[in-house]
Amino acid sequence: MTERERAEDWWKGAIIYQIYPRSFLDTTRNGIGDLRGITGKLDYVASLGVDAIWISPFVKSPMLDFGYDVSDYLAVDPLFGDLQDFRELLNGAHDRGLRVIMDQVLSHTSSHHPWFLESRESRDNPKADWYVWADSRDDGTPPNNWLSVFGGSSWQWEPRRGQYYLHNFLREQPDLNFHNPEVQEAMLAVCRFWLDLGVDGFRLDVCTFYAHDQQLRDNPPNPEVPEGEAFEFNPYSKQLHVHDIVRPETVTFLERLRALCDGYGDRVLLGELNQSDAVNTHREYTAVRRLQLAYGYWLLGAHEIPPSLLRSVAQDLGHGAESGWPCWALDNHDFSRAVTRLGRESCPEAVTVLLAALSCMRGACCLYQGSELGLPQAEVPFDRITDPYGREFWPAYKGRDGARTPMPWQAQAPYGGFSEVEPWLPVVPSHLDLAVDLQDALPGSTLNRIRRFLTWRREEPALKAGGMDFVEADERVLVFRRTLGEETITCAFNFTDAEIALEMPEIEVGVPLEGHGFGGVRREREIHLPAWGAFFAKAA
Repeated sequence: MTERERAEDWWKGAIIYQIYPRSFLDTTRNGIGDLRGITGKLDYVASLGVDAIWISPFVKSPMLDFGYDVSDYLAVDPLFGDLQDFRELLNGAHDRGLRVIMDQVLSHTSSHHPWFLESRESRDNPKADWYVWADSRDDGTPPNNWLSVFGGSSWQWEPRRGQYYLHNFLREQPDLNFHNPEVQEAMLAVCRFWLDLGVDGFRLDVCTFYAHDQQLRDNPPNPEVPEGEAFEFNPYSKQLHVHDIVRPETVTFLERLRALCDGYGDRVLLGELNQSDAVNTHREYTAVRRLQLAYGYWLLGAHEIPPSLLRSVAQDLGHGAESGWPCWALDNHDFSRAVTRLGRESCPEAVTVLLAALSCMRGACCLYQGSELGLPQAEVPFDRITDPYGREFWPAYKGRDGARTPMPWQAQAPYGGFSEVEPWLPVVPSHLDLAVDLQDALPGSTLNRIRRFLTWRREEPALKAGGMDFVEADERVLVFRRTLGEETITCAFNFTDAEIALEMPEIEVGVPLEGHGFGGVRREREIHLPAWGAFFAKAA
């Protein structure tokens, strides 16, 4: 592989560290994290052995959905700083060998966006068709049965036009009309602005939502409501979303966006596929000249992740040379933290070995801020809940705030060293016990184990860009091989609290690798895996 090919394919096997800027570090003493806070912690991020950072939205917004309701795509929200602050962050990241992926919310805007303010005024203004408008039924009810992810109908009446507009999330987040060529051109211009500024790619928020069925046909009922955190409490899961999302026109736009990004060289598109049929959608969306990477909710809502689940998801997605590349994740800003969700608060090493396994499987891997510390889900009392999703479905669902609380940098500092004033969300005691400064000083801490492993892994090209095939083994163990050129690495992971011995001849496995910190060893014809341990060997 040439240096140019390595640069163009940097996203293959990349570890992407997700930063939720509101909760990373506050440098302006307003209780909210900012871009300068991220810049000030880039040495810490680089020390983790990651390849890129994904920054959740920081552009101008009324913040009703904390940046996912955009009122100006080309301006940094003053809460976070300004464009010069972002340039300094970008330069600082690049100086440290870190790529920067920007969250782009293209499916909808804020209802405060000038485009929507114009569109809602009449049915014949220049922006009249930039959003999804429809007449009521004869009885005045909404045009169809489509539901909002955040509860209730996805249609909101607008008296100025005498029509309903579509909103798949909050009513203050009207959906753009991607069937209008002018809208597509405007979105491409937005992305071009940030590419010109130097970003290395985009995480595309809810990218399956871009286009809708122009006939506005009703969604059919879902005969089998899926299980998992994302579905259990919400009537949205009672429909099969075949007309309001995942429309064929969306991939046509993604091809245009990919062509734009390809013109800038080694840029990446990471798509969020947030519906139950994400495996099939992944194949379609990561086809040639569409998205390089995409992730679904395969693991994010799961309460149990045995080896069989990882293997079956990988096989369903496809892991051959012609398959698209997934992006694995255990945590992000929308789901409960894995340590709590998987019932491992007293045993964070069980999640550490899961993260190690995901980082070695074919695909990229997202590491959400605080996951490297083994943070549990924070308990946020109802009077401190800020998430509109949580307020709508309380108490069946407590919202996303428990995964969004501030990073604990210093155990003894006020508010964990995140801010000098009361933060927008509380810093909980269980997080202070896992603060960065405490874990930095402990060689066997979760932080140092993950740091050591990811730093070791990045020096093994086969674990980043190689092909993958699974090896039959004990059902408690995940075993697979990664092969790049003439080099093959065998990986074995023990997902239990007991030592496991695997009979694997040396000629089949190769020479054991050291330096990863997971304790697996070879004893004659057997590989011995300690509890929550792993083993790696290289065969040329």
